[in-house]
Amino acid sequence: MYKAHFADADEHFIVGDIRNIEGAWLPPVTFATASFPCNDLSLAGARHGLNGKSSSAFWEFVRVLEEMDARRPAIVLLENVTGFLTSHKGDDLRCALHALNALGYQVDVFILNAAWFVPQSRQRLFVVGIQGERKGPVPLEQAHIESQIRPKALAQFIAAHPELAWHTRELPEITGNGQTLEDVLEYLPDDAEEWWNKERAEYLLNQMSQRHRAIAQKMIAGSKYSYGTVFRRVRNKRSMAELRTDGIAGCLRTPRGGSGRQILFRGGKGTYAVRLLTPRECARLMGADEFTLRPDLPLNKAL
Repeated sequence: MYKAHFADADEHFIVGDIRNIEGAWLPPVTFATASFPCNDLSLAGARHGLNGKSSSAFWEFVRVLEEMDARRPAIVLLENVTGFLTSHKGDDLRCALHALNALGYQVDVFILNAAWFVPQSRQRLFVVGIQGERKGPVPLEQAHIESQIRPKALAQFIAAHPELAWHTRELPEITGNGQTLEDVLEYLPDDAEEWWNKERAEYLLNQMSQRHRAIAQKMIAGSKYSYGTVFRRVRNKRSMAELRTDGIAGCLRTPRGGSGRQILFRGGKGTYAVRLLTPRECARLMGADEFTLRPDLPLNKAL
């Protein structure tokens, strides 16, 4: 994908392990960003934290910044799951912010939900670090503590750690753009091979609990088509299909670790149909509608 969008990618794009990257190799930059693996921070993972096999890649990013020394970027941005806030009772986030402080960065932390921009429920925690002299503990009345982007748990974390070099700033409220799941769907004719056969679709319907099945039946009875997304989850050692119909897709996930792919459910006019989301639909849910995905794969083929 990267090479498809940048003609000179071969000259600067390195595919490999950050553990093999040296800070001296990197050019001077103003802004550096990283989204290290969430496996050890996610609530769905084993919660090994920043010392886990995957999420410990964070420390390699810190090492690279340290090795850049005087060429260190003025601004850094980190992004990860909201489980970062609670991992090891907040100690992992505190250690990460302290590490950035040690490199001369004052920090700010906030949480955004992708659903404010695209129809996908996807909360993520962001850390911004800005080079500058430490100003000392931030008075609580000036820290913009609790807000839309700093919910209570995060506000409490900030207030509990005045020893960190904070540089919080007041950010605007986000109103969202009103886009819904139906806005990102591709049109596929009823005989398209992406739609599941009757047996497979019926099996999914039968996996729903009584409450979710009732919602599906109401959709089917509707005079026009309506749409929802389905995730399979293990409940009481049973695989259950959970239907979401608020116009927002569930969080897109990697199959790594056992997470299932997201399923589209269409009901109405006395019928229902089921298929996986297409790559283009997933791209739209990630705000990447115009991206070239894979030249070797038709865009309406489900990955």
